[in-house]
Amino acid sequence: MSIETKNGNRSERTRGVALSAVRGLAVALIALPGAVLCFCLALVSIALVPIGVGIVTTPWVLTGVRAFADWRRLLAARWGGVRIPRAYRPLPADANPWARTFGMLRDPATWRDLLWLPVDMTAGFVTALLAFALALYPLEGFAIAAGLWRVLPEGYWYGFVRVTDQTSALYAAGLGAVLLAAAYWLTPLLLRAHFRLTGAVLGSGQGELAERVRVLTETRRDAVDTSAAELRRIERDLHDGAQARLVAMGMDLGTVEALLEKDPAKARELLAQTRASSAEALTELRELVRGIHPPVLAERGLGDAVRALALRLPVASEVNVDLPGRAEAPVEAAAYFAVSEVLTNAVKHSGADRLWIDMHRAEGRLRVTVTDNGKGGAVVGAGSGLAGVERRLGTFDGVLAVSSPAGGPTMVTMEIPCA
Repeated sequence: MSIETKNGNRSERTRGVALSAVRGLAVALIALPGAVLCFCLALVSIALVPIGVGIVTTPWVLTGVRAFADWRRLLAARWGGVRIPRAYRPLPADANPWARTFGMLRDPATWRDLLWLPVDMTAGFVTALLAFALALYPLEGFAIAAGLWRVLPEGYWYGFVRVTDQTSALYAAGLGAVLLAAAYWLTPLLLRAHFRLTGAVLGSGQGELAERVRVLTETRRDAVDTSAAELRRIERDLHDGAQARLVAMGMDLGTVEALLEKDPAKARELLAQTRASSAEALTELRELVRGIHPPVLAERGLGDAVRALALRLPVASEVNVDLPGRAEAPVEAAAYFAVSEVLTNAVKHSGADRLWIDMHRAEGRLRVTVTDNGKGGAVVGAGSGLAGVERRLGTFDGVLAVSSPAGGPTMVTMEIPCA
């Protein structure tokens, strides 16, 4: 290994340690107040259920708790490489407050969230803060040796070193050097330990096989329902569009045949109309085929298909694609139509004037992120179409994550396993 390579690896490792420290501080500063607030609101709201007030407030509070937990799942995947499955039971879209409250309270995932909150505000806070403190504390030892000991109170303790003069200050610097070497290796591990602790509590407590069976049962039902709805749409479009035009063309051709000898001018006019109808029928058939499986997707792949999709949008868009090869056709189709639905939602509901689409593949998963600069407030299951996207991705063991604070921006992240 060359000297340049060693220096590059060391520099990259140092940046990773510094980044882990900063991330640990960010998580600690948000985890403690966020967990305390969510836990207190949830306890108060659930306690008010017997008198009726909690029936109204509990679904909103628990939805907020789930959003907080989903945000931590996203951080665990991005910053710690720890994937925490989201295993909430679906609720009917038209459920009343009573059904939503008790549907959520009967969900084991809700109680895992509530158990995780006190763990996050204690052990989770400590592990995240340690990742920052372990990297920062050695700097104090160096500062003491550089002369800070002169202004410190007499008998100041740095770790287990009592600082009284320059000699003891140098001992403090030595201890700081040891701690810095430890931080070089332990800081990333502490941050990962924080996310593993989060995953251990937030992760599904059911047996892996039982959870897998439940998810497969739900996704199979969704796939069957989606396929049936798609077949009905195709049948309706054929019946009302191309089929009706073809029947009319047949009738016009019969009339032309009868008029060829009696009124050739009228026959030519009907032939022109029939030719125009055939062109319109062909256009409708092409649109129908494009809705089933776009030709550009089959011919040029997912990246070019999404670029073509973005070119037809009425707002400015930027597409970044990094796909080393092509995925299986069903995966490409699912990703394409999911992106199409998300883009449609953004154009219709967000009020955005710019969109960013990022598509890449890593660790055997296809990840697509759609970001807009709109007003925010997008929620899965709020009639925006995101619930349908989630069901479509679930058929392929994919996941959907939505970050959309009020005022924007909105970021929708989709992941699908692919070879």
